[in-house]
Amino acid sequence: TQVLLADEINRTTPRTQSALLEAMMERQVSVEGRTYPLDRPFFVLATQNPYEFEGTYPLPENQLDRFMICMDIGYPDKAAEKGVLLSHRQGEPVDRLKPVIAIEQLLQLQAAVRDVRMDESISDYILEIVHRTRQNNELTVGVSTRGAITFSRAVQSFAFVSGRDYAVPDDVKAMVQPVLAHRVVCSGILREGQRKRAQSVLQQIVDRVPVPR
Repeated sequence: TQVLLADEINRTTPRTQSALLEAMMERQVSVEGRTYPLDRPFFVLATQNPYEFEGTYPLPENQLDRFMICMDIGYPDKAAEKGVLLSHRQGEPVDRLKPVIAIEQLLQLQAAVRDVRMDESISDYILEIVHRTRQNNELTVGVSTRGAITFSRAVQSFAFVSGRDYAVPDDVKAMVQPVLAHRVVCSGILREGQRKRAQSVLQQIVDRVPVPR
């Protein structure tokens, strides 16, 4: 597959997660000594249960680092949930889905994101935020170099979907929480409380970093 949905990923065993890591990192899978490359585009979406649920395994940091964005979805609002109920009256709506874009078009869009202009001051702004995560006393693990590259790509992507061919500081601010909160580790905090604390620390960092003009 080119679009992999790993439902309840933290219920899978560490061995399964290790196999998935190869696909996410190397864009290939190995079976019985043979390696099979994965076609482009390839990306993974995953859901996970709260860590206090029974039967869950913590995701290793190097695997979390491969996910560009982590979002808290929560429950849908009443109107959206009503739409879900109505759409299931005639069967499974997923079975009636049609393609909305060709693979060639998607690859062209991905290439266009790379062409989004990023002024050196924006790159410096990104790196200053990243470096401060490594120097913060409340964090035992800061953002890696891979995380910094992913952060930069996310900023370009956000600018692109916002209808611009250049990045601005607000793009950086918008991507800080979804891109970085799952990449840092807070000191003295249980795993289930990590994300909220990380979001708070990151916001403090952003508030203190001078915004380029």
